[in-house]
Amino acid sequence: MTHATPHPDTLPTIRPNHFDPPPRLLHWARQTPIRPLTYADGHQGWLATDPAVIRAILTHPHFSNRPEHLHLPVDPYSTRRRRQHRPGFFLQADPPEHTRYRRRLIGHFTVRRMKALRPRIEAITTSHLDAMCHHGPPADLVPAYALPIPSLVICELLGVPYTDRARFQRDSRTLLSLASTPQQADAALDDLTAYLRDLTHHKHTHPADDLITDMTRDADLTHEEITNISVLLLVAGHETTANMIALGTFALLANPAQLATVRDDPAATHTAVEELLRYLTIVHLGPVRAATRDTDIDIDGHHITAGQCVTLALAAANRDPRHLPDPDTLDVTRPPTGHLAFGHGIHQCLGQHLARTELAVAYPALLRRLPTLRLAVPPRSIPIRAHTAIYGVDHLPVTWEGTTG
Repeated sequence: MTHATPHPDTLPTIRPNHFDPPPRLLHWARQTPIRPLTYADGHQGWLATDPAVIRAILTHPHFSNRPEHLHLPVDPYSTRRRRQHRPGFFLQADPPEHTRYRRRLIGHFTVRRMKALRPRIEAITTSHLDAMCHHGPPADLVPAYALPIPSLVICELLGVPYTDRARFQRDSRTLLSLASTPQQADAALDDLTAYLRDLTHHKHTHPADDLITDMTRDADLTHEEITNISVLLLVAGHETTANMIALGTFALLANPAQLATVRDDPAATHTAVEELLRYLTIVHLGPVRAATRDTDIDIDGHHITAGQCVTLALAAANRDPRHLPDPDTLDVTRPPTGHLAFGHGIHQCLGQHLARTELAVAYPALLRRLPTLRLAVPPRSIPIRAHTAIYGVDHLPVTWEGTTG
């Protein structure tokens, strides 16, 4: 049985409240778990907001992530993104190709590996706090703290010179921005690919103790595949966590009681990280999957035809009151909820344990070292990254009195 569905609409992206998903998106989520959606190029697809529906699609063998199948829900240029498949770019691959890449990488991002890496993350964090304290208030937390910590960590893991950070950070921001023209996006991708192609060739002849070197020793990976894997890991490895550090700090500054718990109770660190991931859900515009054949979604009896795309609204799913009490409240003591901030299924974020470790170090270290930390400008003046694939803040001006340690 197929239920009547609402008239197709476009995806809302504006968040009047810095920390909440768009109100219209939440309103739709309360009405139906899946609804028609009109995409930027006129494609008639779907929007899924229910956690169970999203999990079902992300684990369904007949939904593809390959770029040539996908339409984009929000794209001012409609066709600006490159549609061809890039060998090694496993985020946009289906099994068995995706499985082949994932198996070669997963061992580098295990919980055990991240525990071993934690002292280095703590040292990097401390050095940036030292620099902030030496400089004195005020400071912009994004370039002073949130961005350099994950950037330096992923550079060391991959073997990318941190001195080149201005180049890859610029290219990454251009690629993720919806304001970039097709020419700007293509130029940024070409520049980043050329940079990592040269670095891959260098590692082949000048090996070091890093992930790119390890991949060059794998006879089953071509240099093109290694280059594209490195592009993905470098971009994702610093952009996402940097935005979570900054936006999460902003959210805590807006909720002083929650901030105090994170600052004063070491036992709350784990639940605080999971709650901030759920509450903020910085994956802003997707992901998107395309049906490769006619498919029925059991919940509400919806029928998705071959070729139709489904946008999976992770932010709405993580605020679903049917699956979580009081979901619009930030509660850093809330037991972990099985949120979807890292996705689900075979494409669940490869670096999730790295991100969790960085956040578990960064939040309490900042708040304990600078216990009087506060915004240096009115909250409404904080510039929000609303027109990018990854939600966050461009700048976070903060100030404080005195330091500890």
